[in-house]
Amino acid sequence: MSRESDQLIIRKTEARDGPRAWQLVKDTGVLDLNSAYAYIVLCDYFSDTCAIAEEAGKAVGFVSAFRDPRDPSVLFIWQVAVDAARRGEGIAYRMIRHVLRRASCRGVRTIELTIAPTNRASQGLFRKLARALGCDVQVGRGYEAAMFPGDAHEDEDFYRIGPLP
Repeated sequence: MSRESDQLIIRKTEARDGPRAWQLVKDTGVLDLNSAYAYIVLCDYFSDTCAIAEEAGKAVGFVSAFRDPRDPSVLFIWQVAVDAARRGEGIAYRMIRHVLRRASCRGVRTIELTIAPTNRASQGLFRKLARALGCDVQVGRGYEAAMFPGDAHEDEDFYRIGPLP
């Protein structure tokens, strides 16, 4: 557990955090919403690499991530959600740094993720993280919009941050 301020607590997730993570992602209105079950599983089975930020018992932030099973030196950050009223306070950055400091992330040398080209906030967040870590950022072709069924979806650019110190 980490106290980043007098009120904000950042900690590993538990299965019971899944519904709150689902709600945070839903409320962003821009992130892809997965099933509530998926968030329960993420919060339970991937708790070593996921984080929840709480204030006065209310969830105000969520990060989902996992070590790439093909290459455990890679941490893939899947989603970062922050309550609309709390955006711009650095909560997302602090949650990611909290995850990276955990024993479960020893040996991580690279962070990978995808970001839609119009998501300037996430682009800024991860460029800030790379600067703080003294790392390069490589941006390349990720998942094309045509791969996503149903409603229109933007392309997702692939970001690679590393090597981590």
